[in-house]
Amino acid sequence: MKFGQQLRQSLIKDYYWHYIDYDGLKESLKKPYKNGTDGEREAWTDDDEAAFIRQLEGELDKVFTFQKLKSKEIIGRIKSSEQEVKQVVDRQEELNRASDAETDESLEEDFSLLEADLSDIIADVHDLAKYTQLNYTGFQKIIKKHDKQTSIALRPTFATRLKAKPFFQDNYDAFIVTLSRLYDLVRTRGQPVKGDSSAGGSQQNFVRQTTKYWVHADNITEVKLIILKHLPVLVFNPNKEFEEKDSAITSIYYDNVNTWELYEGRLKKTEGAEAIRLRWYGGMENETIFVERKTHREDWTGEKSVKARFTLKEKNVNSFMAGKLTVEDAFAKMRKDGKKSEKEIADLEQLAREIQYRVITRKLVPVTRSFYHRTAFQLPGDARVRISLDTELTMTREDNLDGKQRAGKNWRRMDIGIDWPFSQLPAEDVARFPYAVLEVKLQTQAGQEPPQWVRDLTASHLVEAVPKFSKFIHGTATLFPHKINLLPFWYPQMDTDIRKPITHRFGIERPGTTASISTSDVDDDDSDDEYGRQTGQAPPKGIEQEDDEGHRRLRAAREALDEHVLEQQRDDHEEGEANGGINGDTRAPGNSLDVEERIAAQPLVDEEYLYDTDDEEAPEDKLEEARRSGSWHYYPLLLQHHVVLVGDFMSNLLHKVPTTTPMPQGGGMGTVNPQGQPIKATKRFKAPPGKKIHVPVRVEPKVYFATERTFLSWLEFSIILGSIAATLINFGDNISLLSAIAFTIVAVAALLYSVIIYTLRVQMIRKRRAQVGGRYYDKYGTSLLCVGLFAATAVSFGMRFKYGSDEPLRGSGAQQLIVQGQTKNASFGY
Repeated sequence: MKFGQQLRQSLIKDYYWHYIDYDGLKESLKKPYKNGTDGEREAWTDDDEAAFIRQLEGELDKVFTFQKLKSKEIIGRIKSSEQEVKQVVDRQEELNRASDAETDESLEEDFSLLEADLSDIIADVHDLAKYTQLNYTGFQKIIKKHDKQTSIALRPTFATRLKAKPFFQDNYDAFIVTLSRLYDLVRTRGQPVKGDSSAGGSQQNFVRQTTKYWVHADNITEVKLIILKHLPVLVFNPNKEFEEKDSAITSIYYDNVNTWELYEGRLKKTEGAEAIRLRWYGGMENETIFVERKTHREDWTGEKSVKARFTLKEKNVNSFMAGKLTVEDAFAKMRKDGKKSEKEIADLEQLAREIQYRVITRKLVPVTRSFYHRTAFQLPGDARVRISLDTELTMTREDNLDGKQRAGKNWRRMDIGIDWPFSQLPAEDVARFPYAVLEVKLQTQAGQEPPQWVRDLTASHLVEAVPKFSKFIHGTATLFPHKINLLPFWYPQMDTDIRKPITHRFGIERPGTTASISTSDVDDDDSDDEYGRQTGQAPPKGIEQEDDEGHRRLRAAREALDEHVLEQQRDDHEEGEANGGINGDTRAPGNSLDVEERIAAQPLVDEEYLYDTDDEEAPEDKLEEARRSGSWHYYPLLLQHHVVLVGDFMSNLLHKVPTTTPMPQGGGMGTVNPQGQPIKATKRFKAPPGKKIHVPVRVEPKVYFATERTFLSWLEFSIILGSIAATLINFGDNISLLSAIAFTIVAVAALLYSVIIYTLRVQMIRKRRAQVGGRYYDKYGTSLLCVGLFAATAVSFGMRFKYGSDEPLRGSGAQQLIVQGQTKNASFGY
């Protein structure tokens, strides 16, 4: 889908007049044809460029002004709500002290009104974030189209103008933190859950079940707003005003640069694989450094993966990692303070001793740094459900491998801090992750199921499940392409758009209404109905006239919009016919739904959400450019285009052949997308040249046992067939001899087949190989065994029916032996 159509479908009706006039800007780029209706267009002049820049500046000023005004309006509403919430909470506290039951109903009504008001503010923040993102994309698209059609590079110049009016750079985290606190107060009726805000910070060992997801940048604010309505934002210091650096987290990972043993261990998930890192929160001035070790445990061991850590002062890190500072000296002050028991200190000393020994003996050095801003959602003091969203994730190099002294002899480089996006670094030293990372953490010892809203969120179109995603693994694989040859399974998916069509109604909605993202679903009676609901009577004449005038303007705008859409569709159709029909539906299909998403509700056809491609050089653009310029490349591109069309047509015909049965969804129906086409469950990705993709394979003792049981079953069957053959040889006639030979052949073949299959499977299990070049299931063995048994049985019955039970076999070696035996017996007088 073209961006202009996407913009028209995603308009928020209350913001209609304040969006970028994308279609108007696009029309300004179209010069008239020299011949009137077709052919070559007139040349782009300096006057045209100046007029376009003035129009573009006007649109930028319009969007910037509206965004600032709306942001100030939201700030004012939040401050007003803070005062109202404080008043109602104070009344609640007085009521609790006085135990006056007569005012319970009035207070409950006030809390309900406040909750609805805060929900409306949350919806405003969501709408403003969507408005900002859509307009920013519109400016980027129109500048790209301008530079391509006019051959004048406007992007660098306009980037300066965007920085002067940065409507897209507002950070909504401050809004989210404040709204979370207020909404939590109202939701709990003035009695929020209290506890240690560190949420387990006093614990040294964390045992959690974690699932990870990617979140596209377009959906980050919406995901945060959805979560805060169920869990408050975790604030470590509620008495301090929120600052952006408070959410910054930086980690430095260690590894051996010759063997990369920690990287491969964590990637392959081998039993006991470790990750050693140093972490600090906030800016570089923070002196408290956490030394952490993450240990992977296989499920069959009965243990869980554990993260253990202790603290060091920043000035002591270098000496401790080098072994110059002993463990006893590092914990001398902690023992002197007496804030921890002797057992706790002894456990920490043991952990520190093991980490120091591994760093020194395995020659571990800093290799990768990860930086991100984390928004954590959790009830204070209750770590049973914890959700975190990491944004602006960036990985940087910390090594000195190529002769560059990035960190030198220090444990971290000092030329960067938390100044994201680290524009001062060269491209080979930094990798900026394009998505946010959502982690849903559940304490497994609690033995609880995730809440329904968590299930709805993880099954929605807003997230993409990426099991076992690791910042350390991804950063190391990206920053060291010449050192790392084994890549994680998600690495080839980085070029795939993770945005998906809406599969069910889920997201931010205003209280008492359903989500509306388009101007096409405006109800002309909304204002009258709303006034009647609030007052219980018909609206006054003045209000009715004002609403009628507003409705007439909105209807006129909608009719103009519909007329413009029809005109645009006609233009696209005519342009497509002129180009050989290339301007068809060019939208990129949504990603295939994974297992969790397939168990969600049935898709809604009328809420399909489409996205346009972000490819800089789409095939249809190349063809159109070649046709417009009269280049000789036009005819090869046109031929290639028709070849692709024919290939797609043949592929669609083949797909219509019923070869498999579609897997049912949770409701028992086939998994289909809104267009009725089956959704593919898997995708194949190809590793870059010289690289291998590691696919995680779970190997437990029961896998070995299952392989052995399968082999023993085949062996048992072969023994049974061999016993049948031996019985036929010893106690049967000549016909039974042939049957015994047939059963013996089947028994030996089955035995050899089972030995070969068992050997191959054991090797695959030991190497943790997935189904590449081999299978863990038996595709042909059982069928061949049935065919062999049928053949042997057919031989036995066929010979028996043909020759009977007593007639010897004519012309056979057995017959000659029998005749010779009879002659010899006769000579002896028998």
